Amino acid sequence: MEKTILIWYNSLSLMLQIQYGSNLISLGLVIVDMQNGFVSKDGSYDKLGMNIENYQQIIPNIKRLISFCRTEKIPIFYTEAIREPSGIDLLLNIHNILPRAREERLQNKKIPICMRDTWDAHIIDDIKPAPEDHVILKRRDSAFQDTELRVWLQSIHVNTLIFCGIDTSICVETSLRDAFNLGYDVILVSDATASGSKKHYETTIERVRDYYGVVIKIDDLKKMIQTLDDLSKDEMQSNEEENESISQFLEKHNLINVRKEKK
Repeated sequence: MEKTILIWYNSLSLMLQIQYGSNLISLGLVIVDMQNGFVSKDGSYDKLGMNIENYQQIIPNIKRLISFCRTEKIPIFYTEAIREPSGIDLLLNIHNILPRAREERLQNKKIPICMRDTWDAHIIDDIKPAPEDHVILKRRDSAFQDTELRVWLQSIHVNTLIFCGIDTSICVETSLRDAFNLGYDVILVSDATASGSKKHYETTIERVRDYYGVVIKIDDLKKMIQTLDDLSKDEMQSNEEENESISQFLEKHNLINVRKEKK
């Protein structure tokens, strides 16, 4: 099996792309909606009396994930769900049918949620973006809906996305599904995402595992990427050892073997 390791350079960073055989894996991290309005004390969700405890509990793991991605030269993309002060982008202006569960959040004018250019809309300080990171402003659930994300990913040849953030069953899942349907391979970090509802969280975890990609914890993600890196550098002792390592990963995550060999 022919193996090479490729480095793609852009004006912002060096990015490692791992190639073994005909397979190319180029990773990007997407951190969904970790904003003051949803996560912080005295943010709009907190003021509305909504459950933010689950969201707060994943902050340390997201910090670990970010640190790992920086070390591995994996580009990082943050999303910020925002609204215009004028209210022009409210769902109420478009939809005739909306669940009542959205009503309080949509119509409570005394507690606006994540208004553009406010503290409420900004990423929490614990995981504040670095100058080399990328921030996507979105007005709907998906990170891809009417945003620059796809163009940015294409420009640096990212084809595999790691997802974390909130809410697991809403914006994270919607973004992940869109990514899959656009042709990206997807990974959901289960201990770096949270939902206000345990039932909704568990449903998304099961759905992603069964139909879309890999569901994995941070420590296992690190091992997975290290294994891929070893493969690309030909650090496995033999083809048998290499094939065994890959087969174990595919079996563990119930994945189809779609490896391609150069002829």
